[in-house]
Amino acid sequence: MGESVQRTVSLNGISYRWPPQPVVVVCIDGGDPAYFHRALRDGIVPHVESFMKDGFSAVGEGVVPSLTNPNNMSIVTGSPQSVHGISGNYFLDPETGAEVMMNEPEYLRSDSVLAEFSRQGAKVVAITAKDKLRRQLGRNFDMTGGSINFSSEKADQCTLEENGIENVLDLVGLPLPEVYSAELSLFVFEAAARILERDRPDIMYLSTTDYIQHKYPPGSTEINDLYAKLDSAFGRLVALGAVVGITADHGMNDKSKPDGSPNVLFLQDELDGEFGERTTRVILPITDPYVVHHGSLGGFVRVYCSDGTTPAAVMSFAGSLPGVEAVYDKASACATFDLPVDREGDVVVISDAGTALGASEAGHDLTALEGHRLRSHGGIAERRVPFILSAPLSREYATRAESAPLRSYEMFDYVINGVL
Repeated sequence: MGESVQRTVSLNGISYRWPPQPVVVVCIDGGDPAYFHRALRDGIVPHVESFMKDGFSAVGEGVVPSLTNPNNMSIVTGSPQSVHGISGNYFLDPETGAEVMMNEPEYLRSDSVLAEFSRQGAKVVAITAKDKLRRQLGRNFDMTGGSINFSSEKADQCTLEENGIENVLDLVGLPLPEVYSAELSLFVFEAAARILERDRPDIMYLSTTDYIQHKYPPGSTEINDLYAKLDSAFGRLVALGAVVGITADHGMNDKSKPDGSPNVLFLQDELDGEFGERTTRVILPITDPYVVHHGSLGGFVRVYCSDGTTPAAVMSFAGSLPGVEAVYDKASACATFDLPVDREGDVVVISDAGTALGASEAGHDLTALEGHRLRSHGGIAERRVPFILSAPLSREYATRAESAPLRSYEMFDYVINGVL
């Protein structure tokens, strides 16, 4: 970069130095620490093992609700949800009564580390598995410096104007992957390696899909195959000269009964039975266009009260139901989890690790589980995530990491400012 380029970038109270070598931050969708723990035991992730030995490794915390969009946006903005505004896939607009989907860039209230660096002339690359994240991650990107933003899902539709790249399938040398497949994630890494080798970007952000983690537990053949390939990809990125930071958007837990059937608390049905129909409304922030993963069953729900039903009454009742770990009113939920007040429900209900929350039983189609046990996320029990760096930390950052819980949204700070 020329001498005229600003050598630091500031965002949300953090000053980021200009990376002296390519930085790659990886968000493994659904990458519960248990997957790495088992993979280490099975000896299938030698590169990650070496990062943990010679670099840095800890278990950090993501934001709650432990969902994909809130955590990806927290990671790339270096901030909690109260700052960037994306607290799930859905909230209820109090003025219109309509359910609002927050997948569009206009719902973001903060720019990202990626956008800020791109505007200062850095070459920035953001590759996601699913296109639902791509536009939010690419918000306010300056493409004139060679920055790139695309998804595996729509890699065949990339244009220089929209994505900063074209002919992606030719570059990667792979066919367009199916949305519901491990290949959708692996395509991200093959593309990243080719671009890193060709362009040597300053910063890369890679985000996968959790389709496989939703279906298979640690130690399964499918998971071992995926994690061995991920490990190989991490090693390839480091060999190409990058420092790599690995985290996840959320964990994953089995939410099934001993007989294999889903262990679900249908909260809307319970509330209707207690308070009457149309006195409460349950919103499921996990709901998105990719329902095959989880059937819109997660660990965090928003309840909106009407017709004289009070939050206190809903909290008292919901807190007594089996499978509920915690209940909060709006103020306490926002204070506890650093959430935007105007996008929160009157009551928040969070399930325990072994239970999923739904709305009405009639409204969920679980046939797509295809005989697999229900595995899902969204609650406090799924906030633990890996926090792994391929290079060691400076003394200042190592001390800081020991003194307070690590947040996944600190990853860019650590991988840019904290490594030796």
